[in-house]
Amino acid sequence: MKAIQVHEFGAPDVMKLEEIPTPKPGPGQVLVRVKAVGVNPYDTYMRSGGYAIKPSLPYTPGSDAAGTVETVGAGVSRVKPGARVYTARSITGAYAEFALALESQVHPLPECASFAQGAGVWVPYGTAYHALHHFAHACAGEVVLIHGASGGVGTAAVQIARAMGLTVFGTAGTEKGLELAKREGAHQVFDHRASGYQESILKAAGGRGVDIILEMLANVNLGADLKLLATNGRVIVIGSRGDVNITPRDLMSRRGSILAFTLWSISETEERETHAGLIAGLENGTLRPVVGKELPLAAAVQAHKDVMTPGAFGKIVLLP
Repeated sequence: MKAIQVHEFGAPDVMKLEEIPTPKPGPGQVLVRVKAVGVNPYDTYMRSGGYAIKPSLPYTPGSDAAGTVETVGAGVSRVKPGARVYTARSITGAYAEFALALESQVHPLPECASFAQGAGVWVPYGTAYHALHHFAHACAGEVVLIHGASGGVGTAAVQIARAMGLTVFGTAGTEKGLELAKREGAHQVFDHRASGYQESILKAAGGRGVDIILEMLANVNLGADLKLLATNGRVIVIGSRGDVNITPRDLMSRRGSILAFTLWSISETEERETHAGLIAGLENGTLRPVVGKELPLAAAVQAHKDVMTPGAFGKIVLLP
């Protein structure tokens, strides 16, 4: 099979499209014929060698894929050959024509969702669901500010928050991105390139501040965002690319809190709840992954450059 291989950590061009043996499923394992692969920022961090998780070299990147079950190993009962599935991690990596996964790592993909959409489920939607349900404990009627509301995690968070009954504010850095966030359910959108946009957010919140902030780029926004919190407000840090200075009194005066997580530390119970919620949302159309760009698997290098470029718009997907 064809697969992207990384033999050394470094810049995007360390990724090479190679021919490697197609894996065979053992007991409790599932071989998925990959139809689409989701590209996530964490893929680039891991490839560079700067991520907390460092896979053994060589490795095939990626955790998010969608496709059909090719074959199953002994003892597998939850899925059968031919079933449409999405993956949440795998054994062999997703940037390939086939991915070997544990039975627990594959989940049914409803017929109403395309394979390209299925490739954008786990990391974006799992992250957004985990943040809003398990960390923010969001309640209907609260106000949530979603930074980067036009990206993969951002659009997922907008859709989930809107379905939960929250008032949704979103930021983006392009007109196209602002339009996307509004289309996907944001009640109000704000251009984070504009000077003083934080004051516009406070005004839209009636001066009381926002209850929840989903922080996609904490090293840029966290210091200023603390001043936007309402009393008992919560900031959930989802992404950061560096250090940041904050003023603790901004939290103290608001009884605020900063919470943070990585999706890899999710518990079994939380993951089970997350997949149940995501699958239900896909089935009823509440959740609609937005595919912004489709590229061939051989263009993985370009995809890694694109996913880190400002002006996010939906999900970048590779097609084997």
